[in-house]
Amino acid sequence: MKKLINSPETVLDDALAGIAAAHPELSVDRANKVISRGAGGGRPGKVALVSGGGSGHEPLHGGFVGPGMLDAACAGEVFTSPVPGQMLAAAKAVDTGAGVVFIVKNYTGDVLNFEMAAELAVEEGVSVETVLVDDDVAVQDSTWTAGRRGTGATVFVEKIAGALAEQGADLATVVKAARDVNAASRSFAVALTACTTPAAGKPGFDLPEDEIEIGVGIHGEPGRRRDKLRTAKEIVATALDAILADQPLAAGDRTIVMVNGLGATPLLELYVVFHEVAAAFAERGIVIARSLVGNYVTSLDMAGVSVTVCRADSDMLSLWDAPVDTPGLRWGA
Repeated sequence: MKKLINSPETVLDDALAGIAAAHPELSVDRANKVISRGAGGGRPGKVALVSGGGSGHEPLHGGFVGPGMLDAACAGEVFTSPVPGQMLAAAKAVDTGAGVVFIVKNYTGDVLNFEMAAELAVEEGVSVETVLVDDDVAVQDSTWTAGRRGTGATVFVEKIAGALAEQGADLATVVKAARDVNAASRSFAVALTACTTPAAGKPGFDLPEDEIEIGVGIHGEPGRRRDKLRTAKEIVATALDAILADQPLAAGDRTIVMVNGLGATPLLELYVVFHEVAAAFAERGIVIARSLVGNYVTSLDMAGVSVTVCRADSDMLSLWDAPVDTPGLRWGA
């Protein structure tokens, strides 16, 4: 194993220290492993958004804390859910009296711990609503989930709901928008290599040089099947067939598309993939109104790609375009 770390035991704390040093506009609570907006935080009466999950998926979630997206993010150990105490600390730290939205990827540990944290928060007078993200169409149930996994659509939910909260919408309105974005989004991922967690020191699964994992999860969970290495065009066709079978799109539909690297995929290759997505959609008359290409929801050092497609209405596109200022996503005023 070759990794730029000091030790597997300190990797998360060391990374949090690095985030604090690199982004002084953020507040990093290393004791509770919570990243939140810095001095001033959210304005009084603003709905707060809190998310989180195991580390190793950066910039998700801590990299999306800031104006226009999250108010706080809880960092678990690598590929391990944060604990309810962290989530409660985050909720209390950012609650301004308008309520808190928990944005939770559909993984069993995350779901259970956020549910417990929500109950604790309510007992302490904090109003909490939960939005579950379950966009991965590769498999219905997986190693760590009941139902579909939560993956790339988390970025879309955090951005669009975050913009709405920034504009002063109330709790119910923000929650509805977040759920609408999740319902309109689908994702599919393909792995070229396995990833290596610092604690394990070896790849999480064996994948021969001439094979790929079709429909992999962001922790290296198995997908639909193993297959021989294919061209980018063939891989995109497989991903889009699965996405469109679950969420049909018609000519003229507008979409937001994210081609996301899983950690070790060169940007050159991600643009090859996006070209194939754009060509396939052009043939169908589907409009890519907005796009992201890069590393947004990673899996440590895994080589591979995920494609996320959201059928977007005018309100979603307007909120997507709203200013955002986070380490991982930044545009507008």
